[in-house]
Amino acid sequence: MSEVFIHPQAIVEAPEIGERSRVWAFAHILSGAQIGRDANVCDHVFIENDVIVGDRATIKSGVQLWDGLRVGDDVFIGPNASFVNDAFPRSKRYPEMFLQTTLRNGCSIGAGATVLGGITIGEEAMVGAGAVVTRDVPPFAIVAGNPARIRGYVDTDRMPVNEAVTRSSAPSSASNGAGARLIDLNSVSDLRGRLAAGEVGDQLPFAPKRMFLVYDVPSAEVRGQHAHRTLEQLLICVHGTVSVVADDGTERVEFELNKPEQGLYIPPEVWAIQYGYSRDAVLMVLASDQYDPDEYIRDYDDFKQIVTAKRG
Repeated sequence: MSEVFIHPQAIVEAPEIGERSRVWAFAHILSGAQIGRDANVCDHVFIENDVIVGDRATIKSGVQLWDGLRVGDDVFIGPNASFVNDAFPRSKRYPEMFLQTTLRNGCSIGAGATVLGGITIGEEAMVGAGAVVTRDVPPFAIVAGNPARIRGYVDTDRMPVNEAVTRSSAPSSASNGAGARLIDLNSVSDLRGRLAAGEVGDQLPFAPKRMFLVYDVPSAEVRGQHAHRTLEQLLICVHGTVSVVADDGTERVEFELNKPEQGLYIPPEVWAIQYGYSRDAVLMVLASDQYDPDEYIRDYDDFKQIVTAKRG
């Protein structure tokens, strides 16, 4: 335990405490726990046996980490945050196995938040103070409330809605937001109403082979959350409003789609998330090929590995 600081009023039974970690007064760490390097365990923290804490994690005062918790590197856990590891607790009755909860690298749990068992908090996600997390939180998502709902995404630039380009004005490799780009369709308006249209090779960046509509989505729900290997898509919100986050593995940009004469082009190998649907939202999606389940990349870690490998 080289260079480890343990306050004289702390109880540390665990033999695996990483270098330069600090354990403060009245903390109690049981023998089976593993604590990484440069961790900071503050006053009045209790850590049970089947717990792994990564490097540079911060655990603020009044937190209990129960069996089954996996805490990644650079995780922040705010004061009095609570974690559940038994869905149906009874006194003196123990499950065969406690639920495993995973806090991925870089995520933050706000003060007084409650995280139910068996949940994964994604990489760099932010859980607001007092939130009650009842299901998995996607990478980079900001969640708040009871039950916790997605309110936005961290480190995400918002693309101004007027920054659209057409196929004829920009090459296919051009983009204006994490590989995605807004495309203005032809729009005509007169006393009879309005019309929006696009042609392949001009406004439409590919020849569609499939179309589907997404609608009646509760505003709290999130759709998408995947990338495609070779498939291209054009998203057009023909009614209402929906927000789309495009992520190329290094940059995230959020687009608000709210007019039928504008589409969002999503090229292959761009992670796309749809959220914040208005009650009347209808999202039309044009796809460059027919449905193929093998085309999907549904795990964000797999996506990062694929795009990182291609960049060398």
